[in-house]
Amino acid sequence: MLKKNNKTLVIKVGGALLQCEMGMARLMDTAAKMIAKGQQLILVHGGGCLVDEQLTVNGMQTQKLNGLRVTPAEQIPVIVGALAGTSNKLLQAAAIKAGVAAIGMSLGDGDTVTAKIKDADLGFVGEVSPKNATYLKFILSQGWLPIVSSIAIDDRGQQLNVNADQAATVLAKLVDAQLILLSDVSGVLDGKGQLIHSLNRAQVDDLIHKGVIEKGMRVKVEAALDVAELMGETVQVASWRSAEQLIALLNGQSVGTQIQPN
Repeated sequence: MLKKNNKTLVIKVGGALLQCEMGMARLMDTAAKMIAKGQQLILVHGGGCLVDEQLTVNGMQTQKLNGLRVTPAEQIPVIVGALAGTSNKLLQAAAIKAGVAAIGMSLGDGDTVTAKIKDADLGFVGEVSPKNATYLKFILSQGWLPIVSSIAIDDRGQQLNVNADQAATVLAKLVDAQLILLSDVSGVLDGKGQLIHSLNRAQVDDLIHKGVIEKGMRVKVEAALDVAELMGETVQVASWRSAEQLIALLNGQSVGTQIQPN
């Protein structure tokens, strides 16, 4: 059974899912079953693989800094198209195929967040804060699945590329939801490739210092810690590849690595 508090779940999926039709189908079938049981879900997605492909086709280079994509002005139209366009609609199509009524949207819709440039060295990369839950709550009240791309718009009308883990973090704060970060690995792995079942901040800091947690996983884990400590709840880092983890998720069980609030 689902957990008794039946909080909204914010599920973030990585861009690698978009290259796996079976993975998308399995995830959306799980989502359909959860929604049918009355569970409210918000799906937040990245799309790094598609972004990289589109940049290459357009003769542009991919550059990252501390696990975050550097976003020059000339790349914004390509990145917005890949994330808010192609990636979003691939997931929406998979949801509809699984019988889920889905709304494709971005962080820029419905006055949901406030956005600003995160760091001049990263270019047009956004940092977002929770603002207004009305639009999301209406979608959820209808039994629909919001599928949210991590494209935000600041108050000057500038489109910004937001890290999807951080986007999911902000939406979890906005609607007081439980956060689950799904990627193509089973959770946080130790230096020998073994799953770590539970981590707190001190342990995370130690593994970052040792170089075990780095790049994209570091961004993911730090986002998870942020939510865990703010909301006093465990955040789960798990895999969409694993049918076992998705079934456990469907049954309200813990999956992957548990990021602890203290």
